[in-house]
Amino acid sequence: MAGGMIRPLAITCGADILAGTLHPAPGQTGILIVSGGTQIRTGSHRGFLSLAEALTAAGYPVLRFDRRGIGDSDGDDHGFRGSRDDIAAALAAFRDACPDVQRVVGWGLCDGAAALALGADRLDLAGLILANPWTLDSDRAESLPPRAAITRHYRDRLHDPASWRRLLNGGINFPRLLGGLAKITRQEDVTDTARQMAVGLGAFAGPVLVLLSEFDATATAFSALWQAPLFADARGRSGTETAVIPGAAHTFMRPVDRDTMTARCLEWLAHR
Repeated sequence: MAGGMIRPLAITCGADILAGTLHPAPGQTGILIVSGGTQIRTGSHRGFLSLAEALTAAGYPVLRFDRRGIGDSDGDDHGFRGSRDDIAAALAAFRDACPDVQRVVGWGLCDGAAALALGADRLDLAGLILANPWTLDSDRAESLPPRAAITRHYRDRLHDPASWRRLLNGGINFPRLLGGLAKITRQEDVTDTARQMAVGLGAFAGPVLVLLSEFDATATAFSALWQAPLFADARGRSGTETAVIPGAAHTFMRPVDRDTMTARCLEWLAHR
């Protein structure tokens, strides 16, 4: 059963005010959505609205918010690596606005997922849902995707007859091809962000659901690191689960992908 009307929520973060949107519902488990990067309402931000509506329909109150310097929020943008205070402020405001909420689960996409993982052991969260976590140190992607994503790209193309026809007909961009192949031969650097995420998740006491889109370079890069010794403690803990969303791209924008992802979240939440 859904709750009351959606309403704006002003969130105090130091000297700044963050813009939040509260989706009330009668449940005692709240969901704090931490968006990734700078979003627009016609892009993945609309996906967050759809997700929030589905969660509240199932009885979970939801808070969405913009970190400092993003959207309608005050202040300077400190990037995802400097957003722990923003998340903590949103958590406090969420609890004040919904006093019946006894536990809060953090839901993050891309660098929002990275921000939650970085602060996992220092935030008052009962669980985490991390969708396609970002592992680079910068908010910006490199000129080429991570090595794991390039390897998968070329492996898939080798099994595609159309790619061979394009090669024979001169339809392949050889400088780009050589650049990709050169990156495959180099060892993927383990970033400071990935190391700190591993520490945060390894020390986090609550359950974790990792959602990975099948056709997303960010998810592919994270998956390669997730299977490495770096994340062994986090990966091997009881209560940690991983789910691949078949056919999905980064933001789950196709209705079928969003529905599959949302259903997986609700299934996981029902047992927590």
